[in-house]
Amino acid sequence: MNAEGLPPLLLVGGGYLALLFLCALAVERRWVPSRLVHHPAVYTLALGVYASAWAVYGSVELAGRVGYGYLAYYLGAAGAVLLAPVVLLPIQRLTRTYQLASLADLFAFRFRSRWVGTLITVISALAVLPLLALQVQTLGQAIQQLTGTASPALAALGFCLVIAVFAVLFGARHTHLNAHQDTLLAVIAVESLVKLAAMLALGAFALFGIFDGPSDLQAWLEGPGLIHQAGVSELDSGQWRTLLLLFFAAAFLMPHMFHLTFAERLSPRALLQAGWSLPLYLLLMALPVPLILWGAQRVGIAPPELESAYLAFALSASPWVDALVFLAGLAAASGTLIIIALALSGMILNHLVLVAHPPDHRGDLYRWLRWLRRALVVAVILSGWLYYRTLGLAHDLTTLGIASFSGMAQCLPGLLALLYWPGANRKGMVSGLLVGTGLWMVGLWLPLVSGLAPWVLVPPGLESLSSAPAWYAVTLVALAANGLILILVSLLTRTSAGERTAAEACAADPVIRPKRLPLTVTHGEDFKHHLAPALGADVAEREVERALAALELTSWERRPYALRRLRDRIQANLSGLMGPSVAQDIVDRCLPYRRDRAGLEKEAVDDIHFVESRLEAYRSRLTGLARELDGLRRYHRRTLTQLPIGLCAFGDDDELLMWNDALAALSGIDGERVVGAHRDSLPAPWAELLGRLLSNGQRHLYKQAVTLSGNTRYLSLHQATLDTEDDAYGGRVILIEDHSEMKWLEDELVHAARLASIGQLSAGVAHEIGNPITGISSLAQNLRYDTDDPAMLETADQIQSLTERVSRIVGSLVGFAHGGHQENAGRYASVKPRELTDEALHLIQLARTGQDVIYHNHCPADLELEADAQRMVQVMINLLGNARDASPAGGVIEIDAGRLEDGEGLDSEWRNGEGRNGIEWSVTDAGTGIDPWVRDHLFEPFTTTKAPGEGTGLGLALVYGILADHQGRIHIESPPTGRESGTRIVMWLPVSRRPLSKEDNELPHEPDSDR
Repeated sequence: MNAEGLPPLLLVGGGYLALLFLCALAVERRWVPSRLVHHPAVYTLALGVYASAWAVYGSVELAGRVGYGYLAYYLGAAGAVLLAPVVLLPIQRLTRTYQLASLADLFAFRFRSRWVGTLITVISALAVLPLLALQVQTLGQAIQQLTGTASPALAALGFCLVIAVFAVLFGARHTHLNAHQDTLLAVIAVESLVKLAAMLALGAFALFGIFDGPSDLQAWLEGPGLIHQAGVSELDSGQWRTLLLLFFAAAFLMPHMFHLTFAERLSPRALLQAGWSLPLYLLLMALPVPLILWGAQRVGIAPPELESAYLAFALSASPWVDALVFLAGLAAASGTLIIIALALSGMILNHLVLVAHPPDHRGDLYRWLRWLRRALVVAVILSGWLYYRTLGLAHDLTTLGIASFSGMAQCLPGLLALLYWPGANRKGMVSGLLVGTGLWMVGLWLPLVSGLAPWVLVPPGLESLSSAPAWYAVTLVALAANGLILILVSLLTRTSAGERTAAEACAADPVIRPKRLPLTVTHGEDFKHHLAPALGADVAEREVERALAALELTSWERRPYALRRLRDRIQANLSGLMGPSVAQDIVDRCLPYRRDRAGLEKEAVDDIHFVESRLEAYRSRLTGLARELDGLRRYHRRTLTQLPIGLCAFGDDDELLMWNDALAALSGIDGERVVGAHRDSLPAPWAELLGRLLSNGQRHLYKQAVTLSGNTRYLSLHQATLDTEDDAYGGRVILIEDHSEMKWLEDELVHAARLASIGQLSAGVAHEIGNPITGISSLAQNLRYDTDDPAMLETADQIQSLTERVSRIVGSLVGFAHGGHQENAGRYASVKPRELTDEALHLIQLARTGQDVIYHNHCPADLELEADAQRMVQVMINLLGNARDASPAGGVIEIDAGRLEDGEGLDSEWRNGEGRNGIEWSVTDAGTGIDPWVRDHLFEPFTTTKAPGEGTGLGLALVYGILADHQGRIHIESPPTGRESGTRIVMWLPVSRRPLSKEDNELPHEPDSDR
């Protein structure tokens, strides 16, 4: 190497590579704002990697041969991004949905074969090798021009090794091939900026340094330049269109372009924005090319003196011009080498290495895959150097570049069929690809390796191709044979069910109909155990947890629909890790579908819920009749969902397909939680209730008692079976009506009828009891006149008092039976609550039970009210008896009374429309309290808290009626305010009665059972 040329080489080359490392470090350390790193312009500049060393050197060489035909390189790529909505966006959707990181992944997924992926990988490697050699060759030749060395191969190897280290450090750090790499994108964007700036500077130097501006250039072109233009061979229209097609395909089929366009998970908006920004970038890259060519011709440099690709080095003797030319080539070559190495290494790993050696029983799968990929990155870059060192020196850049682009274009017919023809099958695609690739290899690739003349197969009728350039004839014949054989074989052979399913997923307008198949696993944790033998316990756990987090599911999810989604998600994630073929093999082996006793997979039915969700996501892109049909579907779906009656639907396999809003409100279970679950796994009581209807073959179940949210509800169920004629979806639909209110009304009617019968019984009992009581009262009165014994007289008085009480009770029963007020049932006079309480205590103490309970009468002695004394004593006896029975031994029962002025202490329901003076009279026991449900019904007849046989349940109903006759009110506090237990029954009674108004007569004489 020339010692004088070494410092510029180290300064420019070393400085540039150091800049790349510094940029990568700045992004890694987050010194650069995230907003800038993720700007769409960064993505556009990263796609500028398409402008490889060909754009710096090869375009100048091609322009010297075919003139403006060199623009095909830029216009083809611009056309590809302009057609992003119909070509690139469908591919991006597939790669993002199914975690496909390369062209081989995409073909293997669509045609359901690992060997298809292997074939695409081999073809890609063969086609990319000349392009790799082109990058290294331009690097070596630029080093030779800059340093004057006669053997630049070692220097080129050194640069290749540095580039490989950079690619390993900043590009092969992730295990998943489609992991988003901000650092790599930012560095490639910087490289694109550098080569663009260098090319524009060279064009400006040629225009203003060699020529004296545009007018001088125009004068030269019309004068001395005509001699140079006369030596240019213009492309005919066929060759021009063929070049456009090759570069159009290269813009997204080349491994490095596919990787940046689709594997880097960028938004569709950024891809659409690249539709105008990338053509602008390519236009700026293309503008300096003719200026450099014309500048070299102006200074008198002709191709015999210097290879036409490197004419830029002859623009000036200034080392800075040479440095700019070298810098532009280094930036273009290094970016292309890095991305090709990363993309091709992933393809080789997934479709050659892992297919030959599946990663079973690996202790640390991630580490093993990472180091394998790093080794392959280095191997790919070194293979480009070896190809350049052994074969590339004998060929010019145009030959190497067109051979590479023509080879990758053989995948174009298969890709178009993949997107737009569901009828294409694996046999047709493979047959066409093999024939087309074979013609390309013998016509263009083998001549590069062997030095033999190109062999072109000219079909009959196209003899004119014999005189055409070899690249043109080979490309046309290979692509035509490829596409024709693909169509013919696909039409004549059968397409498998797996290919049809994949074709629906890959179609440009997909309406996917996945199948509803049961899995052998039962919940999320089972996935980890089943995948552990193939992936290792740690990797299996991480991959399952990653998929669960993405789907927002728990590890104990048991719904069949959710488990199928989890299986698909794991397969997609593993596809990004090791390719779709290996991922599908692992998932099919470790997570199989359930089989019947004969060993066959159960019959598959369409997964309606999944189809619905995909249609909802896709409906904005539907047009015409499809949009109208989808609107009708949504209307019917909305009708069922918003039906005011509960509705659920089950498939033939008892998987829940619908759970509408009314049923969600009734059950308290959101439909999203249970749709997709098996009937047996529904929460109680729905599994048993629905199973009872479905299993017994009944069409109706009426007023089934179920407990929902702690309350008893009465539900009626109606079943309808869906016919399966004309390939329609089968299953069963169930309507669920809540008849609880109707049941309660029926119970109220029964209760009212029972009360009516009790009333009739009470009237009869009162009549029968009245006669003996009258006799007993007469005998007691006679006893007073027959003896002077004080004890006997006291006994006679007590008998007389009790018979009067019994008479009043009999009167109350008669009043209860008649259901009316008892204004004339007794005498109203001024009475004192304290005296009435004492009398009731005296009478209740005659009983032999409850002697160990303590009574405290706190009623004021001077407090009076207008009331029927006997009936109020009856009220107090009932209340005190209940308090005694509820209180424990030694318990204290407190009786209080106090005056309330102008309705004080009464709520609006007690005021009766105006404030009145009254008294509050209460009895507080020391019991445990009353259950809220019993408390709300305590004043209803036959409601009791006592054990069977110990109470009739009529006492408090009579109390309620007596207080209503006194225009009073009663309510219960259990527990009383400020106490933790016990019950306080509070009565409010007016101090003086008033005539009853119409509103008073409308007040309930009997307690409201709905309180």
